[in-house]
Amino acid sequence: MLTVTSVNVNGLRAAAKKGFTEWLAQTDADVVCLQEVRAEPGQLPEHVRAPEGWHTLHAPAAAKGRAGVSLYSRREPDRMRIGFGSGEFDASGRYAEIDLPGVTVASLYLPSGEVGTERQEEKTRFMEEFGTYLADLRERAAADGREVLVCGDWNIAHREADLKNWRNNRKNSGFLPEERAWLSGVYEAGYVDVVRALHPDQEGPYSWWSYRGRAFDNDAGWRIDLICASPGIAARAVKAHVERAASHDERWSDHAPVTAVFEGGL
Repeated sequence: MLTVTSVNVNGLRAAAKKGFTEWLAQTDADVVCLQEVRAEPGQLPEHVRAPEGWHTLHAPAAAKGRAGVSLYSRREPDRMRIGFGSGEFDASGRYAEIDLPGVTVASLYLPSGEVGTERQEEKTRFMEEFGTYLADLRERAAADGREVLVCGDWNIAHREADLKNWRNNRKNSGFLPEERAWLSGVYEAGYVDVVRALHPDQEGPYSWWSYRGRAFDNDAGWRIDLICASPGIAARAVKAHVERAASHDERWSDHAPVTAVFEGGL
């Protein structure tokens, strides 16, 4: 089996003090993709930066204290890459990938956006560039007989079933018609949303809950943390779930880990 987990840690230094370290020690994952690390590698304790038994790739943002993605792999990667060839975004800590035997695994932190602001314009520019890269990655991998897993915080809820209060969010970033259409285009380009494919009729399962109010207790969340796979490996998915904490007090991030298990291994 190949087990892959993706989680937005909402600041890795803080998460490590609240339970991430213990979670990593007990996870069965072969690859862990992190987003919103918000730290330079040198700012991380050694047991977090390079824990025993893991090979790590850290891609911090040039803007200190923002964004940042990382990958932890039990097997040493054949190749590592930071960015996707973008002059604007390669130093923004939003994308990194590793090659393992037969599969490329990527960690993505797509901009969150905010309607009517430069942040939304940035998100739109990112989607345009990254959409082209995703299609090229899929085609190149297929030509080489490789599979692709793009795991991360996509910051888009695709369907009404992907967020609890969808009616009140139709004009908000993350559920805008143009964002949802862009994600539809990703799927039309050959990627499969692994969790949705295995749970086609379920509300959620949500992976992010605001810290405001009682969103977590009421399960008023969003499903924006996705594992998107090329068709060959998607067909090998046998299980996918959200590792939702048992209680609000046990959370170490406002996101929960999303884990998928694939037959065949590496």
